[in-house]
Amino acid sequence: MYSISFPPYGPYPSSRNSSDNMGYLNSVLQSSSQVHSEDRPASGGGLSQNGKFSYGYASSPGKRSSMEDFYETRIDGVDGEIVGLFGVFDGCWTIRVEPIPTYNATGICHLKGFYADSGLCYLLRYCSSHGGVRAAEYVKQNLFSNLIKHPKFISDTKSAIGYLLITVSHGCDFPSGLAITCLLNCFQPPADAYNHTDSEFLKSENNQNRDAGSTASTAILVGNRLLVANVGDSRAVICRGGNAIAMSRDHKPDQSDERQRIENAGGFVMWAGTWRVGGVLAVSRAFGDRHLKQYVVADPEIQEEKVDNSLEFLILASDGLWDVVSNEEAVAMIKPIKDPEQAAKQLMQEAYQRGSADNITCVVVRFLVNQGGSSRNASATA
Repeated sequence: MYSISFPPYGPYPSSRNSSDNMGYLNSVLQSSSQVHSEDRPASGGGLSQNGKFSYGYASSPGKRSSMEDFYETRIDGVDGEIVGLFGVFDGCWTIRVEPIPTYNATGICHLKGFYADSGLCYLLRYCSSHGGVRAAEYVKQNLFSNLIKHPKFISDTKSAIGYLLITVSHGCDFPSGLAITCLLNCFQPPADAYNHTDSEFLKSENNQNRDAGSTASTAILVGNRLLVANVGDSRAVICRGGNAIAMSRDHKPDQSDERQRIENAGGFVMWAGTWRVGGVLAVSRAFGDRHLKQYVVADPEIQEEKVDNSLEFLILASDGLWDVVSNEEAVAMIKPIKDPEQAAKQLMQEAYQRGSADNITCVVVRFLVNQGGSSRNASATA
């Protein structure tokens, strides 16, 4: 139904005042571009102007008939700094919202406190309309723009990305069950880019009976810092000194802390083929998913690494890769491949050959600090 194609293009307009400070910026800025045309694999790559890193990507619908993966590969100039922004966004299936018959509503809502609004109780089910494309595309188009506009993006990147900064006002009685009014009135939304993007997406969704969501595994390069921020079950892995190191964890409902957080908010986790929030959603954090928002938050978990001679490369990928390839296998597989586009394609092809049943999207960023600059020729530069 959909495909993703990401030919690099430029110049990409700066989102802040960097164009006044960096006369060469127009030759530096790069970004991926996505076009939904037909289901076919796509790949590409680029090189940073300062020669400190190169990147490649590969994406395929795999064995699925439609494509819900998106990603972004972007180089921008912010306050005199060249920054790299990379992300993989995996759209979740749409949730259909159905009112529960009156004779069941009271019992179910009181028993689980699952989803209630204006005195009515609702049942949430998956449907196969592939509405996750809306959420993933929105996050791809807006997340990094919101991030680099944040006033603390350079000075305090972690707080710009987002911590769990929710505060509770005094005088509000928070019950053990679900109370939407209390949630809306008592919690002040964080001002960070990730939760802001989530809030704006939810505002843009007008159809109350369809609910789309998306994961986001993102990497931000600022100076000699690599920050990875993850929401959901896409994953980031680095190779440092020849070893595979996970830079994120998959947000699954059966993890003890995630389950506790969900239950404390009045939700529940149950087995339905796999562990699911409310028996519906198999991830515990995501953008969107309006009708599970009390439990399925968009708060990112953030890890930071120093970019030095021992840091070789980074892999960002959707679960279409990680379902069939381990962290250690992925690192060993592409370690000899210096061209990051070829490395991303190798991972994608290996996942397909191993029988991955999902869309497969991979981004590889190779750090060139210990190589004296670029290992790619000019024709590969986006």
